[in-house]
Amino acid sequence: MHDLRQIPKKRLLLLAILTASAGGCSANRAQIAQLAPSPISADSDTTSAVQMVGNEVPNDDLDTTIRPASYDDATVFAAMDLTLLNEADGSDNEDDVICEAGNQNEPPPNDAENALPLPTSGQPVEYFVGIALAGHPRIQAARHRVAAATNVIPQAKALPDPMLNNTFWPIHDQALQTAGGRVAHQMSLSQGVPWPEKRRAKAAIASREVQIAQAEVDRIEREITESVRIAYYELWYASRAIQIVDETKGLVQDLTRVAEARYRSGGAQQDVLRAESESDRLEDQRIQLTQQKQMAQADLAALLQQPVSMVPEAADDLGISDAPMQLDQLIASAEACSPELQGLAWEIQRDRERQRLACLQKYPDLQVGVNLSILSDDDDVLSGVANGHDNLSFTVGTTLPIWRDKINAGIREAAHRTNSTANRMEAERDSLYGRLRRLLAQADSLIEQRQLYEERIIPRTEKTLQLSVADYRGKRTDFYSLIETYRELLMLETQLARFDATLATTIARIDRTVGCPD
Repeated sequence: MHDLRQIPKKRLLLLAILTASAGGCSANRAQIAQLAPSPISADSDTTSAVQMVGNEVPNDDLDTTIRPASYDDATVFAAMDLTLLNEADGSDNEDDVICEAGNQNEPPPNDAENALPLPTSGQPVEYFVGIALAGHPRIQAARHRVAAATNVIPQAKALPDPMLNNTFWPIHDQALQTAGGRVAHQMSLSQGVPWPEKRRAKAAIASREVQIAQAEVDRIEREITESVRIAYYELWYASRAIQIVDETKGLVQDLTRVAEARYRSGGAQQDVLRAESESDRLEDQRIQLTQQKQMAQADLAALLQQPVSMVPEAADDLGISDAPMQLDQLIASAEACSPELQGLAWEIQRDRERQRLACLQKYPDLQVGVNLSILSDDDDVLSGVANGHDNLSFTVGTTLPIWRDKINAGIREAAHRTNSTANRMEAERDSLYGRLRRLLAQADSLIEQRQLYEERIIPRTEKTLQLSVADYRGKRTDFYSLIETYRELLMLETQLARFDATLATTIARIDRTVGCPD
């Protein structure tokens, strides 16, 4: 093995440069090893977080699992799942673990197998909404998209990779000869330097993409909340209708006893048979309602990622007594809370940043570099004055943005995209207000119908049924009229329960349209 003292200093310099060019991976491993393993949940306290204001983009390196990407109205926090890094802690192959993880096709864990059993007693709708928002895969996927978009920011603001070139001549008699000696190696290191404002514009565009992704998270959360509420209200209606049928069975039994008593006193036997048939009809209706309840439980369980065998139950009270006040509050907050409008607003700002980037294309980009020629003055040189002094030079280059038609076309393209997004926002606003107006009209109608049924129609029908029973006992009316009055009362009570469930569903849809968190 050669002694290092016998190797020329020029060869040692070449060896050091080549070694440094291959050492980037070890530096990356050291940076990844410092990443914190625990992600921050959505409920974490954000008051101590570092915030960016307006279009400012942080210049610090990515040295934490959480990258704040703030904007004018709020702060977005994206958490990275570094479970694989935790498992490989202390090893020298963290970056290999991350890369190999992308090639694994293992199915995701089944949360339903490890889900906690739901309580058997009835729970309010907020309980089920909280469970769905805590671990729904669509929300988790949207949050990962936010985390992915957040990590685009340091890539967008970074300089391009430098270029290292080395030209050498392995055959001595064919090498380049100069007056200073034979050229052994020609090495160059160059770095592209874009116009500074271009990097800032690209980072601002990436930051707007984070805000658009966060608006999508909010939209999905509101959509899942609406789905859970609708399934819950259907479950409540089916449970309430079954309760009404069970309560009505006692009334049918009373009517059957009245028909039997009248039959014993000389009445018609068909009245008894008709009363017994009515009991069978109630049983058939209960079977249908039980099936409807089981379907609603299955829909709600799917949204909660709970085992189907653990069926959820609804509470007795829907809690919609203050519905008009809620509607007024939702109308006042519609413009500020809609995730669709917020997402389109961020898209407009992103397109404006793209338009600014298109205008910046008329400014040149720089290219700087350094060149080193390693010369040799051994016996193979041809020059008699060869001294072996290495040549060092610097280069500075620039792009020439002379194709103005291309640049102007890019500016016009960005302007049209900005106008298109603005028009989409106006159309979405009109559609949102139209849906709100239609839903509010439906809610007002349901409230009036509910009051009419509860305060006037049902009490009068109950009184009519009592008089019909008395008239039937006194042989002043027939059994057919009595049954018709009873059926009308059953239908009205069931319809009142449907009004309550439909009103709650309408309020849930208004909440979804407005988009304000609860």
